[in-house]
Amino acid sequence: MISLTGISKTYATKTTTVHAVDQVDLHISKGNVFGIIGYSGAGKSTLVRLLNLLERPTTGEVLLDGVNLATLGKQALREERQKIGMIFQHFNLLWSRTVKENISFPLEVAKVPAAERKKRIEELIDLVGLRGRENNYPAQLSGGQKQRVGIARALANNPKVLLCDEATSALDPKTTDSILDLLTDINKKLNLTIVLITHEMHVIQKICHEVAVMSDGKIVEQGPVIDVFRRPKEAMTKEFVKQVAHVQSDELMLDDVTLSEGEQIFALTFIGNPAEDQLVTELIRSFPIDISILQGNISKLQQGSYGKLYLRVAGEQETIVAALEWIRSKQVEVEVLKHA
Repeated sequence: MISLTGISKTYATKTTTVHAVDQVDLHISKGNVFGIIGYSGAGKSTLVRLLNLLERPTTGEVLLDGVNLATLGKQALREERQKIGMIFQHFNLLWSRTVKENISFPLEVAKVPAAERKKRIEELIDLVGLRGRENNYPAQLSGGQKQRVGIARALANNPKVLLCDEATSALDPKTTDSILDLLTDINKKLNLTIVLITHEMHVIQKICHEVAVMSDGKIVEQGPVIDVFRRPKEAMTKEFVKQVAHVQSDELMLDDVTLSEGEQIFALTFIGNPAEDQLVTELIRSFPIDISILQGNISKLQQGSYGKLYLRVAGEQETIVAALEWIRSKQVEVEVLKHA
């Protein structure tokens, strides 16, 4: 669907050259919700603007359905850009226009006939949940409602791709979740490819199928969200995961735990639909060992649930080895973190 190959963007000043995006390769499949996360200055907003050539790459190719956008003339590029909608942190609405007039604007630019335009506006008002607000002006709307107008406007020309540049950063947590729920619904209903820029791991956790982590213009880690949660490789990725996992690092937890003779600490990882309580109960019934739960957490992801559970286990070594094998037979990852 979208392919970036060797993409770089540099800005030259009198004294230095800034590499805003540095040799990025990326592939985003049709129908995916793809998140790009990083701290301020990482280059993620520049990268998203390279996807529709609002910024032209210094080097590299941007392909949309196999079409190299950088090679197109003005008219052809304008037509391709109609396949890409975009929403912004601060909505970018026309304040002198009503909700339906804001939604109408890109249709007017595209010279869509009036009757067809009216029908499309009505469809979009229902899609984003703004029925009853269509004649309101932006000043009469809440932040979440303004972003819904922005989404409707971005979808007006039936794009194949929706770019979201920090679209929830100006919203409170409850409104953020409602907008993310709307984007998830739109992705499923329309099979719309969504590329989402954010600095909040909660956004990635709630809506994205895949994620790329950016730092200093480079992608330092990427993959399915559930894999990144399970085994984050880079220190920055681990920090992002901690934002939503709410579980202390293994090292911190281990420093605080003193074990007696025969005790060990197990770390269990649940993927899919974890049933932690049921597994622990069955484990206690099946083996003559003592178990206490130190801490645990479940994170809901688009591909399922991801859970971590830390147990203090005491018993004969032979029994503990058998318990480890039994846990693995239940398709649960387990690791011994510490033993006395």
